[in-house]
Amino acid sequence: MALRARALYDFRSENPGEISLREHEVLSLCSEQDIEGWLEGINSRGDRGLFPASYVQVIRAPEPGPAGDSGPGAPARYANVPPGGFEPLPAAPPASFKPPPDAFQPLLQPQQAPPPSTFQPPGAGFPYGGGALQPSPQQLYGGYQASQGSDDDWDDEWDDSSTVADEPGALGSGAYPDFDGSSSAGAAGRYRLSTRSDLSLGSRGGSAPPQHHPSGAKSSATVSRNLNRFSTFVKSGGEAFVLGEASGFVKDGDKLCVVLGPYGPEWQENPYPFQCTIDDPTKQTKFKGMKSYISYKLVPTHTQVPVHRRYKHFDWLYARLAEKFPVISVPHLPEKQATGRFEEDFISKRRKGLIWWMNHMASHPVLAQCDVFQHFLTCPSSTDEKAWKQGKRKAEKDEMVGANFFLTLSTPPAAALDLQEVESKIDGFKSFTKKMDDSALQLNHTANEFARKQVTGFKKEYQKVGQSFRGLSQAFELDQQAFSVGLNQAIAFTGDAYDAIGELFAEQPRQDLDPVMDLLALYQGHLANFPDIIHVQKGALTKVKESRRHVEEGKMEIQKADGIQDRCNTISFATLAEIHHFHQIRVRDFKSQMQHFLQQQIIFFQKVTQKLEEALHKYDSV
Repeated sequence: MALRARALYDFRSENPGEISLREHEVLSLCSEQDIEGWLEGINSRGDRGLFPASYVQVIRAPEPGPAGDSGPGAPARYANVPPGGFEPLPAAPPASFKPPPDAFQPLLQPQQAPPPSTFQPPGAGFPYGGGALQPSPQQLYGGYQASQGSDDDWDDEWDDSSTVADEPGALGSGAYPDFDGSSSAGAAGRYRLSTRSDLSLGSRGGSAPPQHHPSGAKSSATVSRNLNRFSTFVKSGGEAFVLGEASGFVKDGDKLCVVLGPYGPEWQENPYPFQCTIDDPTKQTKFKGMKSYISYKLVPTHTQVPVHRRYKHFDWLYARLAEKFPVISVPHLPEKQATGRFEEDFISKRRKGLIWWMNHMASHPVLAQCDVFQHFLTCPSSTDEKAWKQGKRKAEKDEMVGANFFLTLSTPPAAALDLQEVESKIDGFKSFTKKMDDSALQLNHTANEFARKQVTGFKKEYQKVGQSFRGLSQAFELDQQAFSVGLNQAIAFTGDAYDAIGELFAEQPRQDLDPVMDLLALYQGHLANFPDIIHVQKGALTKVKESRRHVEEGKMEIQKADGIQDRCNTISFATLAEIHHFHQIRVRDFKSQMQHFLQQQIIFFQKVTQKLEEALHKYDSV
């Protein structure tokens, strides 16, 4: 029979795709699998959409089967359903239906139900809630899904049946260290970090369940969780971290350090800076010529060992980095193209875009040093396929993602941040990015239109002038006077000069305007990243304000509120460090590009002047 559920509370939909619920309303469920704390179903009015799983009581009828499967000792599939299940109910309750006062006591505290804004049954979409359903980190935090276009589709020669658990030294192999940093597998410098105040240090089997206090106790108040489980703050793991639900093992090499510089928080510099060139795009084939692709040669300066990568390798790397670093702006890759992928102009433009991308990656203090990027740069996949696959799968099963990523952040000791000042800086940067995005879009449109006019309009107009001069010269030749030959030739040369100037106009955008538009495209990708980064930090600030309000009302202990603020400070330090880095590279890149643009403009007009001077000198001997 179809699954059904009964609404415990009223719920008003606020976003597209959600449906509203009325208390005691019976709904039909489309699936018993919750999606990060949300279920999909149809309400009594026939509306289909999502609603919070914690707002409903699943109604399950006993299924026929062996006695051992349905006995009183059988575990419930859902944490909020009694083992015996529920009797089938009619499609809708009668008008006179009144649930008994203790109808939902298995879910609620005695005598009084918690308010809907704070009610969360164990396991309702959170990784450490202790419920029966535990979503994976990819489900919980919404990992980036690589696009599957026709451009460099996955064949996929990487994939095989092996897993990271089968490979030596890979994460997830079950070798967990002791709390003093030692490990049965010999992994030194690996230690457990947790933000849970009620974590039991006496056992490794997991964290203790949260303790429920009487409603009158000071610590009974909790900071509410966002109802929108698809928000960036939730999917990034920021909410779980701020609320103290992160717990994981952190290696020394995974720590990301934020230091205080002359302008505020900034990422600790890379002690071993390097660059990487991208050259020699080559068309290659496989499967006896049935599959073609372009391979690029990468040469990092710190190894001087060339490796060859396809666009899909870059796409895979971008997916891993975007998933792992929620408060770092990972530059966007050049866009895919369905047709013309092997045309010379497209390959040249893509290579230039990849060079810009690699330059930003190598210059970022965090991204340049992360394991997956170094694996991408140094592992010769063509000669050591096993090592490449092992590193690839290790990256895909990285444990330091989501809420656990924030455990790797190391902030300046005893450095308190003024939340009001932080909020002011974030708001100022938000206004800056909006204005920069608008102006970059306008400049890109103007440059593109100007380049189009140079390639077509200007070239055509100058050639019209040249043709007119040559027409005049041909008319003069009908005179057949010996003393007018020099003039006729000079006028014809002037016409040729204007033809050449038209060609110069058509070729010039490649030298000056195209590089400017390539830079703008890269920064528009950065600017598209920052709303999500700011949203994570803003979400953390909201939780701090809510915890402070609980303290003022006497509903929360100040120590618990201080813990929330400390974790918010960690996110704020990282966000401010990323903003500082963005401004640094912005000044560097736009200074360099504007210098290049003006130099190319000067060279262009010098060429035009030279053509005109050559034409002028032809009249000296007339």
